[in-house]
Amino acid sequence: MKKLINILLLVFFLLPLKAQEVPPVLQDVNQDDLGDVSDDFQECFFEALKQKGIENYEKAIASLKKCRSIDPKKAVIYLELGKNYRELSNYGEAIKNFKKAHELAPEKESVLVYLFHTYGMAQDYKGAIATVKKLISFNEDYQEDLANLYLLSEDFDKALNLLDELDKKQGATSYRNALRRQIYARTNNTGAQIENLQQSISNNPESEQNYLNLIYIHSERGEDDEAFKVARELLATNPGSSLAHLALYKFYLEKGDTEAATASMKIVFQSEEIDAESKFRVLNDFLNFVQVNPEFEEELIEVTGKLTEWENATGLYEKLGDYYIKKDNRRDALQFFELGLDKDPSNFELTKNTLLLQLEFQKFEAAREVSSKALENFPAQPLFYLLQGVTLNKLADFRNAESSLKEGLDYLIEDKKMEADFYSQLVLSYTGMKNADKAEEYRRKAENILKEIN
Repeated sequence: MKKLINILLLVFFLLPLKAQEVPPVLQDVNQDDLGDVSDDFQECFFEALKQKGIENYEKAIASLKKCRSIDPKKAVIYLELGKNYRELSNYGEAIKNFKKAHELAPEKESVLVYLFHTYGMAQDYKGAIATVKKLISFNEDYQEDLANLYLLSEDFDKALNLLDELDKKQGATSYRNALRRQIYARTNNTGAQIENLQQSISNNPESEQNYLNLIYIHSERGEDDEAFKVARELLATNPGSSLAHLALYKFYLEKGDTEAATASMKIVFQSEEIDAESKFRVLNDFLNFVQVNPEFEEELIEVTGKLTEWENATGLYEKLGDYYIKKDNRRDALQFFELGLDKDPSNFELTKNTLLLQLEFQKFEAAREVSSKALENFPAQPLFYLLQGVTLNKLADFRNAESSLKEGLDYLIEDKKMEADFYSQLVLSYTGMKNADKAEEYRRKAENILKEIN
């Protein structure tokens, strides 16, 4: 299991809760939680919240203990005690209080989430497993966390069985595939795994997952020919399998059989069994292939055109935009970035790239609209104030450009180059407003900074 306890704990946090993250500090505290309580109780309780907020955890615990002496039947007291003890790394007391909170409020999923996470921090995987089994009654997505815990506790057979069961019910996902690969890497007994999977295939040739697991193992071992052979066997046994093509397309690409690779990718893109992330990974492989083999660009355009119909996702347009940027076809890149931004206006990188290209191609009215929406979504990002200022200067809306640029300067922290850019744009704004004194003032500021950084 790599490096024992410290690695176990690292993996626990690298593979986060799938169904529900640990709630933020005050999410579970409201008047309904407190119910009908005395003034003394409220005073002590909110004093505890205040002390926790400023990281005085011992004082918070003292106030909560006063609450407990007033009314020991309030689950929220024990929940808050657990949080504070956990901040002090006193996991034993934290777990004890979370368990008490669960006993008093068994209907609250968030209490179990805190308990689950704290067991993980305490490296008590037995307790975490018992807790996540209770969480599954709230949300079946916690079964993936259970598989992760089986991995951490080195119960690999249970982990693999559960992963296979979930794949059978819900279809394969990249998250579960990552867990499965970790198990194979840690057992270091791939020979036995291969033999076991081959026997499973022989016993039940209709089960796609056994073929896929065997393909993963061969691929991890660099045995590409063996992996390709298994993928072909899967397709022969299950002619309608789209998952087989998720493995086959790459082998076809590597063998230079572009026609077969394109056919496999089309099947992958149309499949409802295959998640969007896997589809984008396939697309990325094809983009890389076409970079080296530009004669197949028509096939790429055909496949991606179909994918926009099959998979309505922003990531597709962003990847296509990046592809055309690499080809120095910036106008087509802008077209795809704009399509992506229509579907995901809160994507920071997509917004930035769209604005920069809109300015480059003098689409100033479009840039005005995008920069305005960008500042609604990212009101503290100085870059978008700067780009809005550039846009408004180009549109000769100098007064509003000045307002945007000055507001953006308030958010700028230790970026001399951007500061000089702000000042240079303010020169244009004041020049446009016929304010020569102000224009000269900011020209000097820009020049001084540029001398300083050069």
